Amino acid sequence: MLINGENTEYVAVTDRGFQYGDGLFETIEVINGQPVFLKQHLARLKAGCMALKIPLSDNKPLIDEIDAVCKGSKRAVLKVMITRGSGGRGYRQPDNIESTRVISLHPFPDYPDINSQSGIIARFCETRLGLNPALAGIKHLNRLEQILARAEWTDPAIQEGIMLDINNHVIEGTMTNLLYVKNSIIYTSSLKLSGVAGVMRHIINGLAIEQGFKLVEHDYGKEDLLAADEVFLCNSIIGIWPIKQLEQVNFKVGLVTKNLQKALQALKDQEFANAR
Repeated sequence: MLINGENTEYVAVTDRGFQYGDGLFETIEVINGQPVFLKQHLARLKAGCMALKIPLSDNKPLIDEIDAVCKGSKRAVLKVMITRGSGGRGYRQPDNIESTRVISLHPFPDYPDINSQSGIIARFCETRLGLNPALAGIKHLNRLEQILARAEWTDPAIQEGIMLDINNHVIEGTMTNLLYVKNSIIYTSSLKLSGVAGVMRHIINGLAIEQGFKLVEHDYGKEDLLAADEVFLCNSIIGIWPIKQLEQVNFKVGLVTKNLQKALQALKDQEFANAR
């Protein structure tokens, strides 16, 4: 773990990331020492910092630290956190912001291959997402809604919970973005008022359009989702997981989902080929 380039595990208790969740993070798959889709993750991190007005002017120290932490790892999860740094008590930002960089490497989750091949079981969560257009889409450090939602079940057979907002629109999973297919059209949630705009969601949206699918972002409810032909989840660690059962409704792992899984793997292969 590196904190501002130093090999340590300790952040000052005055850091605003600890005090207020005043920061952002990225979670990135690492294969053979190389972070997957790093360019896209850094672009989102920079956009988030701009939205929160946290300085991140030079990517070079960050990239050098990422390379150092990932070196020699076979398969792992890289977490990159940027906070506003230390700044005394109170919500007022310090006049001179010195952001904190935290780069850490973690074991890759032991997810079985069957999750992506045959699909997973999901449930709806009772915890609702609040509405805030100023923070919608940003992967900020305030994730209490997801923590409360994930605490709603302990059944190991259920791999993900689906979250709605306070207007009963389906938004995302606790750790994933959500897409569904109806009559060969791909639908995904509007994230203008809540939710996290995941890097994998953005990549899959692009792949869907490249393959000629119509992609629609809209507000929809439980009934629309349960009437879908195919439903799948995505994030940067799991890739694409089809949902085979949600509540009492069963879904097939359809051709659209399978085609997108193949296209995603081809894109990852191409990225590694270019890196070599």
